[in-house]
Amino acid sequence: MKLRTRALAALAMASAAALSLSACGTSTPGTASGSASGTITVYNAQHESLTKEWIDAFTKETGIKVNYRQGDDTEMSNQIVQEGANSPADVFLTENSPAMTQVENAGLFTDIDPATVAQVPAEYRPSTNKWVGIAARSTVFAYNKDKVSQDQLPKSLMDLANPEWKGRWAASPSGADFQAIVSAMLQLKGESATSAWLKAMKDNSKAYQGNSTAMKAVNAGEIDGAVIYHYYWFGDQAKTGENSKSVGLEYFKNQDPGAFVSVSGGGVLKSSKNQAAAQEFLKFVTGKTGQAVLQNGTSFEYAVGSGVPSNGKLVPLTDLNAPKIDPATLNSKKVNELMTAAGLI
Repeated sequence: MKLRTRALAALAMASAAALSLSACGTSTPGTASGSASGTITVYNAQHESLTKEWIDAFTKETGIKVNYRQGDDTEMSNQIVQEGANSPADVFLTENSPAMTQVENAGLFTDIDPATVAQVPAEYRPSTNKWVGIAARSTVFAYNKDKVSQDQLPKSLMDLANPEWKGRWAASPSGADFQAIVSAMLQLKGESATSAWLKAMKDNSKAYQGNSTAMKAVNAGEIDGAVIYHYYWFGDQAKTGENSKSVGLEYFKNQDPGAFVSVSGGGVLKSSKNQAAAQEFLKFVTGKTGQAVLQNGTSFEYAVGSGVPSNGKLVPLTDLNAPKIDPATLNSKKVNELMTAAGLI
């Protein structure tokens, strides 16, 4: 009888140990849990309508509630860095990757669940894998078809520094979108060439507040062309087309700085109080259901995860011949310095 009692006690202790190990495994940083629950907070610098679609679909599927704070790339990244280990954010989503790099360099991201990393091809995530791509957008030259013929278009983004483009093109230099494009130029062409181009831009270009405003100006004939991202044109075309009917898009291709594809990013903060749910959210966004929101929705941003095709109206990513750039190396701080020195911001 004593032997049987001892055997049962040993079995109970072994079972308790196994349960203890199992519990430890579900809380390992960087590992999503299928039983995640509760609420998370997303600091969102992506388009609000797109992120709300992701949130609604995620909550419907998992029951996990998602609160979000809306802002632009730089605003949100600066806030996270300022808050540091005390940030209430669980997840950070951006439009452009330099803001992700800022937070990564501050050491504030935790490791991403390897299953999530595996859903995104290497060209759409940083080499460090501290965050992942959730969408992408292509740089384009939007031009007025009544004022600029095909043979008059610039062959490279760098050509806009030439005298013949003085007073004829526009951009939104204060926005994170354009600064991401300059970040790519800096990596591809170096500081000297980028600085010279920005100084020429100060003389040659007209500044507008936002890509949509710049495109409207091109459509109205106020300016011949503008450097923007592709989806502003597609979004307007899907509505009334009234702000883009006279606008054509030039894709520079040839691995030109003007063919830069900017990766929108998502990362999980070390400060997250609900790591499991935060990891689940990012896994969802980069998974088939999350990427289908890009494929079938009205954002017209490129899908980058889980093999989901992008919206059929877009020029395929593989046809853009974009330059190969590691998002982890984009230097937003240096870009800010160079643009300030050029008098653009």
